[in-house]
Amino acid sequence: MQIDLRTVSIQPLRNTFDHLVRRFGDKPASRYQEGSYDIQAAENLHYRPTWDPDQELYDTAITKIVMKDWYALKDPRQFYYSTYTLTRARQQDTTEANFNFVETRGLAEMLPAELKKIALDVLIPLRHAAWGANMNNTFICGYGFGTVFTQPCMYHAMDHLGIAQYLSRLGLLLGDTEALNEGKAAWMDGEAWQPLRRFVEDCLVLRDPFELFVAQNAALDGLLYPLVYERIVDDFLSTRGASAVAMLTQFMSDWFGETRKWVDAVLRTAAAESDENRALLQEWTQKWSCRAAAVLLPVAALALGADADEALGEEVAAFAVRMKKNGIEI
Repeated sequence: MQIDLRTVSIQPLRNTFDHLVRRFGDKPASRYQEGSYDIQAAENLHYRPTWDPDQELYDTAITKIVMKDWYALKDPRQFYYSTYTLTRARQQDTTEANFNFVETRGLAEMLPAELKKIALDVLIPLRHAAWGANMNNTFICGYGFGTVFTQPCMYHAMDHLGIAQYLSRLGLLLGDTEALNEGKAAWMDGEAWQPLRRFVEDCLVLRDPFELFVAQNAALDGLLYPLVYERIVDDFLSTRGASAVAMLTQFMSDWFGETRKWVDAVLRTAAAESDENRALLQEWTQKWSCRAAAVLLPVAALALGADADEALGEEVAAFAVRMKKNGIEI
């Protein structure tokens, strides 16, 4: 018996879904496009929210920002569920290896007592701030419009929850459950933490999802992460012999560098949409970044002492340069 093999080319009847053809043309779509574009529920919503009958369930009028196309707020990372979870899984493997390295080699016990106290005093209360950031990004996802905007906010929310858990593990490793209890007590009653706690709680009641995006993801995170994880952990603590703390917080530094690109892309696109948007974003960014700087000063002073003001001033200047590249002058 003789068998002849040949290649047959099968032409698909359809390249992609009709709504993607209307947006991108009749060509094969990427997985990100299929899982992100034009899938926002926008009609046939049946009823208005009982808690606010003046709005639709998903309503672009909830925010003062106006976009001709909310799907212009593209995530440059092109995260959808699969790519997001695969990326975070790889990073979690690295973090687990770092925790295992510190534990098995007794690096936590080798930390000088003074540096260990500074690390616990500064980092452990921040797990409560990360929980607030989780709540804020969940709100943006729930009340924002356009899947390319709301989808990464949900991922951002879960990232903050993961950061809170990593900080809890760090506290257990360096100071057992007493460290977590002391961190909560500092968050609830410590003088240095009350301005930041007030900032987080005020954000929890913001109704405009885009203003909340500016307050939390741009202003607060944009100052807190470089100040705490780059200046205090990487520069101050590591150079004095606490490099183990930098290993345990590597995810936070890497995560901020990645997510900053997404936050900048959203702000840049929204600001370029209209002069009205740009004016609003400048007003919000000025308001919330000034307040974020004020509330972070006493936190930075816990580690840096008299040098906190200078360090924070440099971070504020760097933040202003970053916002200017996005078309937002502060």
